[in-house]
Amino acid sequence: MISGLIYARNFYIALLDDESGYLTFPYSMDEVDSNRLPRLHGRGATEYVMRHAKPLLADPDELARLLALGEISHSGARSVCWLGVPLLWSGKAIGVLAVQSYSPEYTYTARDQELLTFVSYHIANALQRKHAASSLKKAYASLERRVTERTRALALANRDLREQVAERERVERRLKYETLHDSLTGLPNRALLLQRLEQALQRHAADPAELFAVLFIDLDRFKVINDSVGHLIGDDLLFQVGGRIRACLKTRDVVARLGGDEFAVLLEGISEPGNALLIAERVISELQAPFRLGIKEIFTSASIGVALCSLHYQQPEELLRDADAAMYNAKDSGRHRASMFDDRLRREALSLLDMESDLRHALSRNEFVPFYQPIVGLAEGRAVGFEALLRWHHPERGLLEPGDFLLIAEECGCAEAIDWQIFEQVCAQAMRLIGMEGFISINVSGRHFRSSKLDQRLLALFEQYAVPTHCIRIEVTEGALLENPNQVKRMLQNLRDHGVGIALDDFGTGYSSLSYLHQYPFETLKIDRSFITELPASDEETQGLALVRAIQVLADSLHMKVIAEGIEKESQRLALLGVGCRYGQGFLFARPQPAETWIQAAGRSKVPQELDQ
Repeated sequence: MISGLIYARNFYIALLDDESGYLTFPYSMDEVDSNRLPRLHGRGATEYVMRHAKPLLADPDELARLLALGEISHSGARSVCWLGVPLLWSGKAIGVLAVQSYSPEYTYTARDQELLTFVSYHIANALQRKHAASSLKKAYASLERRVTERTRALALANRDLREQVAERERVERRLKYETLHDSLTGLPNRALLLQRLEQALQRHAADPAELFAVLFIDLDRFKVINDSVGHLIGDDLLFQVGGRIRACLKTRDVVARLGGDEFAVLLEGISEPGNALLIAERVISELQAPFRLGIKEIFTSASIGVALCSLHYQQPEELLRDADAAMYNAKDSGRHRASMFDDRLRREALSLLDMESDLRHALSRNEFVPFYQPIVGLAEGRAVGFEALLRWHHPERGLLEPGDFLLIAEECGCAEAIDWQIFEQVCAQAMRLIGMEGFISINVSGRHFRSSKLDQRLLALFEQYAVPTHCIRIEVTEGALLENPNQVKRMLQNLRDHGVGIALDDFGTGYSSLSYLHQYPFETLKIDRSFITELPASDEETQGLALVRAIQVLADSLHMKVIAEGIEKESQRLALLGVGCRYGQGFLFARPQPAETWIQAAGRSKVPQELDQ
C-alpha cells in the first residue's frame, strides 16, 4: 500500500522492545541491507527519530551534520535521502516508519513526509489495538493456567479440604462478579442493574412511598473523541467517567455501564421527584470538567434522561426504555442537559406506530422529494454540482429531514423504496437542473448493495430518463463496503466503467478508509464535517488542520478530487483553501432547496460547470 503512495523500495518498520531494550524490525525491505537484524537501542538515525518523537528528512549532508553533533553515531548504508517518522502511542514514540533512497532519481519532500506521517497514524492505531488484544489474551491465558495449576495441585495433594472449598468459593464469587460487572470500568452491568431495578419495583409495589428513579446517561460526541484520539484513550475516558458518576451518588445507589458510552443509575430512597433532576444536574456539572488522559486534555458532556417509578411499570426494562427516550429528548433539545420522561414523551413513543403507518401512506402518495445543496468551488463560490438530499412533505408535520423518520423507515422496511423514489425524481429533474455541464450526487446506503443487480437497475434508470452517466455521482460510506466487499467492488467498478462517478463519503471517520482507496474505483473523497468543525479560526497549526492537509496530500497523490462537507464559517473556507482543497458544500454557501429554486436561478445565471478533471 505504501509503495502506491510514495517511493518505498527501501522501507522498514522499527519497534522498541521495552523489556529487552532491543530495536526490532518486524518488516524490512531494502536493496542494500537485505537482512536487518534486531539490535540494542543505540544512536542511529532511527533512534534519533524515536528520541525526539518527530520526523527526520535527511540527505547525506544532514546525516553528516548529525554525526558531527553527536546526535547519531552511525547511519547504516549510505543513502541519498532518508525519511523517518515516529509511530506515536499516547505521545510516546514506540517505533519508526522509515523509507530511504540510494538513487539520486528518487528523493523525498515535505509532502512525502506529511503523507508518511498520515500513514503512521493508521499503523500506530493498529499496533495499539493489537497490543491491547495481545495483553488481554495473555492475561486470560495466564489466569487459565493459574487456575488449572491450582486445581491440579489441590487434587493431587488431597489435603486441607477446607482451603479447597474456600478457593472454589472465591473463584465462583469472582466469576459471578465478572458476570454482573463491566470488564472495562468495573461497574455493574445491565444484568445486575435489571436485578436491582426489579427489587426496587417490588418494594415500591409493596409501599408506594418507597420512591426511586432511573437515570440514562449518554456522552455527547463520544464517537468524535474515539475516532480522533483512538480507542485506548476512549476507554480511559469511559473509566474516568464511571468514577465521576459514582462520586455524585449515595452508597446505596447503583451506577452501571450498559455498553459503549451509555451509563445508567438507580437512585433509591429519594424523598421527592425533583431530587432526581438535581442529581442529574450534578452529574452533568461533574462531567463538564476536563479529563486529563496522558498528555491530552479532553472535554466532554452528557445528556441524561430521567424516569420516575410508577405503579404502572411491571418490568425493569420498561423504566430503562422510558429513561432512554427521555435522554434522546435531552439530546434533541441541545444536549448537555437532563430531561424527565413525562406524558408528552409517552405519547410520542406511542406515535411511532402512527409514523410507520404514515410512512407507508407517504410512499403511495409520493410525498418524499429530493432537495439539492450546491457543491461549489471554494475560491470563487460558484456551483459545480449538487448533492440530492431526502426530504418528506408530511401532510401534518410539514417538511421533515431524514433524522426525523429514517430510522423508523429502516426498521419497518420502507427505506429502500423511499430511496428509489428519490433516485427516480433526481433522474427526472436532472437535465432541467444541470443540463449537460454539471453533476448530481445521490447517496446510496449499504442496504442497497445487498442486491446483486443494484448497478444494472441504476444504469437502466439513467437510460430510461436519458440522463448521461457522467452527470451522476454515487456517494457511498465505508459501512457500505463491509458486508459483501467483492460484490460491492464489482458493482461500483461496473458503474465507473459506464461513466458514473464514485465518491467515498465521510472519509476519515472509519478505521480502514486508507486501505479502501486502492481497492475501489473512487474518484472523489468527501471529508467528513467532523474534521471541518475542528479547523482553527486563525493560521494556527492544529491536529485537525494537519489531518485535513494530509487527506488532501493523499488525494492529490492518487489523483482524486476532494470535497469538504459542512462548511459554515468563512474561516473554515480559508483554512481549506490554504491546504489546497478546491471544493466544498455547507450552509456558508447555501442550504438545500427544491429543484425548482435552482432551476429558476438557472434562468438568471448559467449553472454548474463540471469539476475540473
